[in-house]
Amino acid sequence: MGKRILVILGHPSNDSFCCALAESYADAARKQGHELRELRLGQLNFDPILREGYRQVQPLEADLLAAQADISWADHLVFAYPIWWGGAPALLKGFIDRVFLPGYAFKYRPGKAFPAQLLAGRTTQLLVTMDTPPWYFRWIYHMPGIHQLRKTTLEFCGVKPVKVVSFGPILNSTQQQRERWLAQVRKLAIRV
Repeated sequence: MGKRILVILGHPSNDSFCCALAESYADAARKQGHELRELRLGQLNFDPILREGYRQVQPLEADLLAAQADISWADHLVFAYPIWWGGAPALLKGFIDRVFLPGYAFKYRPGKAFPAQLLAGRTTQLLVTMDTPPWYFRWIYHMPGIHQLRKTTLEFCGVKPVKVVSFGPILNSTQQQRERWLAQVRKLAIRV
């Protein structure tokens, strides 16, 4: 039986290698009989700033309400995003801040050290591009832009496992190398 997959493009541009990765994953998953929905954060209409933190409710724009519905619908989430300055792009971070809210993604419980994980039962694949060699990003920088999304967001909200594949350096990569990376992503989609 096919899964319900939500592919989220965290790069603001549709003319990016991240977009090519997201499209390759989605196309391969569709061919395997999975149901697909896609979100391109650069096309959504929302304020990425959580203006008052959690001190007061900031009403969600229609696109964010639809995004929450898509996340709730999905069995498997796929995020395709670049690493910029060691972390995820501001647009993706703003999306997380606005969508993964208390009461939707997690819920604090009186007397409990850890919150209820309201997104449990979902899995995730991260497709991460960078201009730093991935081995260097892992062993020297300790992957802050991956750990933040994997550990302190998705796993915090109950999404497990979170699998990661890094691609890079993108800068100066050849067309042949990019084709190999796209083929690798198609294989990941087949094995969901």
